[in-house]
Amino acid sequence: MRSRIVGAVPAASANSLLPAQPGAQLQPTEAGNALARLMVKRVQGTAEPFRSSHDAARQRLGTPGSGDGGTTLRVEGALHLAQPAFLPPDEEGYARLKRLETALGLIEAAFPQVSTDVEICRLTCVMLEGAWRTRASTPPREEEQAASCTCPLCRRLPTPPARTLEDYGWRQSAGRPLTVKAWPYRRELDSVLTAGWIWVRQLNDLERDLGLRHRFEDDILVFHEYKRVIDTIDTAHITQLVEGRLAEDFSTNSARALVGGLYAAHKRSVDEHWLQQHHAGGVTLPQTNPLSQSTYSALQMLDCLFWHVSPDTELWQEEHLASLLLCRVIDDMADVRVDSLTGEISNFWLSDMATHTKALYAACTIALIKYGCTPEAHEPMWNTWLMTSTIVWMGLTGRHALWFDGITEGLSPAEDCPLCELQPDPCTGILTHGTTLSIGPRPTAPALSSRTAELSALCRAQFPRTWPLFDAELHAFEALHGPWLGRTDSTWEILRRTYIAAVEASMDAASPDRAREVQQDAGAVGSEMFYTLYDARTGREDTALLSYMFGCAHPHFIWNATGYRPTSVTGRPDLVLRCYGTSLKRSSSVATLDR
Repeated sequence: MRSRIVGAVPAASANSLLPAQPGAQLQPTEAGNALARLMVKRVQGTAEPFRSSHDAARQRLGTPGSGDGGTTLRVEGALHLAQPAFLPPDEEGYARLKRLETALGLIEAAFPQVSTDVEICRLTCVMLEGAWRTRASTPPREEEQAASCTCPLCRRLPTPPARTLEDYGWRQSAGRPLTVKAWPYRRELDSVLTAGWIWVRQLNDLERDLGLRHRFEDDILVFHEYKRVIDTIDTAHITQLVEGRLAEDFSTNSARALVGGLYAAHKRSVDEHWLQQHHAGGVTLPQTNPLSQSTYSALQMLDCLFWHVSPDTELWQEEHLASLLLCRVIDDMADVRVDSLTGEISNFWLSDMATHTKALYAACTIALIKYGCTPEAHEPMWNTWLMTSTIVWMGLTGRHALWFDGITEGLSPAEDCPLCELQPDPCTGILTHGTTLSIGPRPTAPALSSRTAELSALCRAQFPRTWPLFDAELHAFEALHGPWLGRTDSTWEILRRTYIAAVEASMDAASPDRAREVQQDAGAVGSEMFYTLYDARTGREDTALLSYMFGCAHPHFIWNATGYRPTSVTGRPDLVLRCYGTSLKRSSSVATLDR
């Protein structure tokens, strides 16, 4: 399909947010409401095959449902919750939005197939501009001390370890270079970060082969393209990209990726504008921000819809959107304390939400990881490996604090653990009608299959302290998954240097240095062994087991990594941290972002 752009920028569409007079523009509060309505309108209810698969998994495992009398936890649908009120953008914000509208108008005129993506980008960026100005104009206030919650989750909230700025020098915007290259003829794909996208495509596309498995031209290379020009992106360059790259060989994903690139560029520019204002003393940014559960969920969706490309037939399926949101929640959980330093506004854990709600969302990620380990989860939809692959990718990049911030002194008891007893759940209604998590006795396999028994034997011989826990978790995994048929040698090497190393470290006296060693070696083993996950025979098996150990197995390092609050972090004021690939120097003024 060929499509050419001719002439000047097209006239503003009927739903354009940027008429000639900025004062007449749809305001951020209205934009937030319109965004929620648009998404609710587009969401497609749970498909019957997906519902049947969920019921089949529950029946096979003998696990309780929401109405079976066990302990339940209700999570309300985010998009139906009230939106907060935002101030209008400042003058520079209006200028940024006008530039964005010019580029979006070109894309929408050339590729009307992505008009919904374009509208989401418009609405999201207007809401984001208003949220930042509201945050900058709100006087610092004392945080309200909420009454302590006695639910099973809140009683188990972790206490974040003490950290300094120097502890976060590991943060980087790209994965380590791969030792064994998945795409040896393209240098820009030679990292765990970019290879992760190709890997997920392969996991999804082995049987159906929708033609997306090797379509890295559609989004991954466009991603690198806009990363290179993000500082100087303008209408002329957008025109060149659309005419020279996309229009010659059109695909919806290509155009969607370009919209995602514009959103990323706009988000970065508004973030940096207000952080620079804070640095210069023009405003004082409080640690809190005006994002609610609803605005956070909506704000993340355009980002998610780009990164996790799916067939158009599944793009707006409720179960697909739930996976997208919870993948982002996992990312934000592990990154919270670093983002408390950079001041990124969209971080879920910095928003003004009840601690109980945050704990519920963290529990949803664990329930979805468990569901992703069941064979039933992968039948109805093409794009069903998002959560399992996300948690494995995080554990093998060395980019996040999955092990680093998650190691605390001592192991909590596994008996009567509500996190261990969370039932597998796809959490499909988390954006719309809500979802109900169930807590009950977890199933366990009576005996291990041959390859899993090999892993258990290796642990017993090399790490006798950890073996009872490791063996019990293998039994719990095989109850969910069935007999495991993965690669014993590479999987053991990864587990030995990640999950088992973290358990061993947590049994000893608390040591930031030991935690740092585990975190660094997790990235190293990822660069060495990531290629094994591409194996068409064993890659899915290995991914399922690693995701269980990284996200679900006791002592739940992903839960411990949350911290739930950006606790005080002190250190050298001149430390350079990376934010969106740029360096922001720390000063005493920026340090006021920390409590």
